[in-house]
This record gives sequence, structure tokens and C-alpha cells, in this order.
Amino acid sequence: MNDPSAAIDVRNLSKAYRNPDGELFRAVDEVSFRALPGTIFGLLGPNGAGKTTTLRMLSTLIAPTGGTAIVAGHDVRTHPQEVRSHIGFLTGSTGLYPRLTAREVVRYFGRLYGLDGELESRIDRVFDRLGITAFEGKRCGDLSTGMKQKVSIARAIVHDPPVLILDEPTTGLDVLASRHLVDFIFEARTEGKCVLFSTHIMSEAERLCDTLAIIHRGRIVAEGTVDDLRARTGKSAVEDVFLAVLGENGAPAAEGAR
Repeated sequence: MNDPSAAIDVRNLSKAYRNPDGELFRAVDEVSFRALPGTIFGLLGPNGAGKTTTLRMLSTLIAPTGGTAIVAGHDVRTHPQEVRSHIGFLTGSTGLYPRLTAREVVRYFGRLYGLDGELESRIDRVFDRLGITAFEGKRCGDLSTGMKQKVSIARAIVHDPPVLILDEPTTGLDVLASRHLVDFIFEARTEGKCVLFSTHIMSEAERLCDTLAIIHRGRIVAEGTVDDLRARTGKSAVEDVFLAVLGENGAPAAEGAR
């Protein structure tokens, strides 16, 4: 049974910056959506649309300038530490210290999450699940991109969080590594976790997402299932749906295609 607290409820979330001329720029502009337990919610948009800024606010790496979000039952503004302890955040293969082995890195993060007596057995299970055991003793600086991504996933899930926030997780991966990551995302949904991820890859969005939100210029401009969005635009290919939605919102087709 899905845990009702394993959800993301975003409420008019905003992030504004001032440019060198002092003008206010809204990277994220009153974004609202709800991602449910046991589902995969995709945030699709061109580069610079506000995807990463949104996910970084939800993971408490940066603070909102307006609105808020409830992640796994905790407010990102008032209880950021509780949010961090209930999420797994993945953005590329960052956070892997090159001089530490794969096991040492995941052990370090497990201790940060407060795991103690059960930590080693938890690492064993996660490494077996992700196929890391064969290279767990290698230094991260010597690992391939796909291996590093697996270690990054292990680091993010060693504490078994109910919510996963994944920022363009397949970028730079080869076909095999991407397939393993996609399989893992499906497994997480089956386990009742809430999965939120950003992407600009149309086929990935179509294959993975139960619900899809298209973000453009910091705002959600369309939301629904892929079939909902097809019905709205009259297009069948997801790329054509995407370009049609962006065109409705003042973006030339060439911009959406980048």
C-alpha cells in the first residue's frame, strides 16, 4: 500500500534573481503541481526553462523566494532537514569523492543519514540490487560514467527514502546504463515511492511518466498524462506535442527544439 506521506505538493513555488542591471528575473514563477506516491511525475522543458531550479528548491539546496512545497510531509521552507532525510536527490554523478571507493562513499552518506548498525547490510542490499558489488572496492575516480551513476544512485537511496528527485538522470549515460536506470525508476514506482524527475528527452518522458508537466520560462504551461496532452494538441508524437504546447505559449518551434 502506498504511503500517503510519500508525495510532493508544490504550491506557487517561485525563485527570483536580480541580474547585473538590477532587474528581477523569475527563474521559477508560481509553479504548482502534485506528485503522488507510486507514480512517476516528469518535468519536461527546454534548457533554461526552470527544471533544475525547481528540483533544487524541492531538495532544499536553494530557498524559494515565494510559495512553498510539502515534500514527504515536510515543508521545504520551515523543515528543510526533515525533507532532506526523506528524499533521495540525484543530479549527475556529483558528490563522489574520487579518492574514496564506491563503498566508502555510500558508507559516508549513510552515516550522514543517521544509519548505524544496519548500514553495512543496507549497503550490501543496495549494491547487489544495482550491480555495484563487483567494483565496490574501486576508487570513484577510476570508475566509468555508468558506474559512477550507479554509485550516485546508491548514495541517494541507501536510507530507503519515500521520495526520489532525479535531475536529468540519464544525461551522459550509454544505452545500457540508461536502461538500468530506467528499470530502477520503474522498480521505485512499484515499491510505492514518489518519483519526480526532469528531462528534455521526449522518448524518456513518454515511456516513464504517469503524469507530465511541461515547464517554459519558469511556468507550468501544460500538465496531464501523455494521452491528455495528445488530445489537447491533436498531435501524436511527444515531440510534436511538446512543440505545440510551447508554441501556444509564445515560444517559436526552434526554441522548443533546442
